[in-house]
Amino acid sequence: MRSGAFSDQPAADEPSGPEPTTMRWRVSPGFTALKCAVTVALALGAVFLAEDRPARTAAIVAAVVAGAYALRDLIAPVRLAADPDGLTVVSGYAGHRRLDWPEIERVRLEARTRAGLRTEYLEIDTGDNLHLLSTYDLNARPADVADALARIRAASGTRD
Repeated sequence: MRSGAFSDQPAADEPSGPEPTTMRWRVSPGFTALKCAVTVALALGAVFLAEDRPARTAAIVAAVVAGAYALRDLIAPVRLAADPDGLTVVSGYAGHRRLDWPEIERVRLEARTRAGLRTEYLEIDTGDNLHLLSTYDLNARPADVADALARIRAASGTRD
């Protein structure tokens, strides 16, 4: 079951039919909007804190950080795309890297529990690079995405 922070729409952009040949997972538009709103609120807070220099500086720094995260979501909303030829993953701040299925050594789930909270990541291992995508990045449960990737890879005829 998804957290209340995620939409009830399908995680992938493509309609869920028998076996979609191309699927994309993107960040939640709601979280992106929230980051933009927080950025604006912090910037306005910096304006109203003009007399208190330390508070104004903290608000400006926080606005820049929140704005950088929001900008990344606006520039590169699609974090993972899969098709019969391979995957395209987000790389760096807002770049993308194409991975053909033979380049991918392993796709697995990584789960950690800290302070009573369980966090899952989708781990894509190419041998040279490790790409970690969270529930937030995918707007879906990583286990569901791993299953979809396994189906697409199997349909492509590429062995694990």
